[in-house]
Amino acid sequence: MGPDPAVAAVRLAVRHVLSDLPQGAMVLAACSGGADSLALAAALAFEAPRAGRPAGGVTIDHGLQEGSAERADAVVRTMVDLGLDPSGSVAVTVEGPGGPENAARVARYAALDDAADRWGASAVLLGHTRDDQAETVLLGLARGSGARSLSGMPPTFRRSQGVLYARPLLELDRATTRRACEAMGLEPWDDPHNVDPAYARVRVRHEALPALEKALGPGVAEALARTAGMLRDDADALDELASRAFSDLETTEDGYSVAVALEGLEGLPRAVRTRVLRMAAVKAGSPPGTLAAVHVDAMDRLVTAWRGQRHVDLPGRLRAVRRYGKLLFVPV
Repeated sequence: MGPDPAVAAVRLAVRHVLSDLPQGAMVLAACSGGADSLALAAALAFEAPRAGRPAGGVTIDHGLQEGSAERADAVVRTMVDLGLDPSGSVAVTVEGPGGPENAARVARYAALDDAADRWGASAVLLGHTRDDQAETVLLGLARGSGARSLSGMPPTFRRSQGVLYARPLLELDRATTRRACEAMGLEPWDDPHNVDPAYARVRVRHEALPALEKALGPGVAEALARTAGMLRDDADALDELASRAFSDLETTEDGYSVAVALEGLEGLPRAVRTRVLRMAAVKAGSPPGTLAAVHVDAMDRLVTAWRGQRHVDLPGRLRAVRRYGKLLFVPV
């Protein structure tokens, strides 16, 4: 008799990711102790030895709740019991711009990067599910974001350190991971923050998505996740076109960090042109997290609707100006 269908589904998802990694590469599971990441950690502990590779686990103590250190220790003990070796916790300080959620995310990924480097891991597995993907798309819609944001979370990505991050469970729903934990006799921890309506994602999870399901019928989360996948393909294609255009149009001008030739830029489709402008601004030093659509639109008006306006101020103490047949970026 085989494993419970939910357990089999989670294991299969992890197996597919492991099969794409270099032989023998160390893999870490990022585990908070919640049902999604706990099911992921258990599946990795089962699949990694069968794939002939070492596997470990890491949990992040954000220090945002009383008893968080004890909770992290309990998660480490669970990962050790599952057979993940090495396993450990990393305490972080949550502070910085963008609100507590963004600050926690920044601190968490920095800690995961450090853990991967310390243990020689080539990949870190994250427990995001299809439900998380649907929530991400709805949040992007509420912000009026573009195709890249609406494409949701990518199945895999790399940060500057080169470690591969993978989300094996994006095709599975949250109910499946909870059933898998129950079938394996694992007791997940339910983070109180996950039911705190002060957080926008919690309101989407417990209010917006159920309301949409009630109004439109079941399958909304699956449809949103499917839409994200299609938009990701479109965004990838447009980004590739923009990257080539930027390479062709980038030029030099004394005293300016980045310069882009207007001839050729003006005639590009807007979807490509605005991406080129964003790439140029980021290369010149504007932080991508704070460079918003309003800034890109203002730069685009310098290109396509210039009426003598002087410049556009950008995040990162940067200025875009039109001069000498070029769009120029200079620190201020």
